[in-house]
Amino acid sequence: MSTLNLLLILMLHSLHYFYTASSGLSTFPEFVSVGMVDGVQFEYYDSNIQRTVLKQDWMDQVTSDDPYYLERTTGSLLVAQQSSKVNLGNAKKRFNHRRVRQAVPTKQRWDQDRADLQKKKNYITKECVDWLKKFLGYGKSTLQRTERPRLSLLRRSPSSPVVCHATGFYPDRVVVFWRRDGQELHEQVDSGEVLPNHDGTFQVSGDLNLKAVPQEDWGRYECVVQLKGIEDISTPLDPALIRTNWGDKVDILVFILRSVACVAVAAATAFVGVFAYQKRDGSDTSSEGQSPAPEAQPLNTGRS
Repeated sequence: MSTLNLLLILMLHSLHYFYTASSGLSTFPEFVSVGMVDGVQFEYYDSNIQRTVLKQDWMDQVTSDDPYYLERTTGSLLVAQQSSKVNLGNAKKRFNHRRVRQAVPTKQRWDQDRADLQKKKNYITKECVDWLKKFLGYGKSTLQRTERPRLSLLRRSPSSPVVCHATGFYPDRVVVFWRRDGQELHEQVDSGEVLPNHDGTFQVSGDLNLKAVPQEDWGRYECVVQLKGIEDISTPLDPALIRTNWGDKVDILVFILRSVACVAVAAATAFVGVFAYQKRDGSDTSSEGQSPAPEAQPLNTGRS
């Protein structure tokens, strides 16, 4: 495979690690790590169980070929767990100083540690890319498949927008839009986020506001779904095709998940810190001139 083709393939895929650190939440682990390829979770770790849990069947082949993968990954996450605890302690101290620029000391330490900057650069540009290629190879039948979306027109009430709902598609790189007389609409339209389904596929919707459109003009409108690797799928705005929840014949609307989606992160590695703590009186705050403990380094996956 040529270098150009490899780059084009990798541009269509992503490897993310989300680290979440928290403090003072009795119902939530102090540290959580989630690994995802193309938005599909393949491993999980938290500070309560203190072990790595595989979430995809194809990961069994990874551990079969690399017997120390779980041990190595869990060890590096234990280190990251301790690092996050130190970093949260520093953050608490800094945020107790209202007049101090809290992020400046961290930035200065990172900028001055040239060796660690080079290590992180090497991880993001080489190691992470290598692991992405490995995971894509092991999970090829799952991660590089294409599944066509199922398209429905839905309406909750006569005054509600018409919802063009596409579901069951894979991968998640899909575009849903409305056209009038063959021209893409930007007004009257509210596009939703791409959200995961329980079976590993995705769903998305686009709403069309028809308050100012007489029904005799509905035939000028159509919903279009574009998914890489397949031809465009479209459906006309035909009242006979709209599923509703009113009238003599009641159809049950498809449940559309409207929760907040996982944040797509452009960087190869993402860290999310959740700082939950109760500010105390001045007796628990450090003086402005006191140097906090150095930040521990969380970027240590051990996946080499």
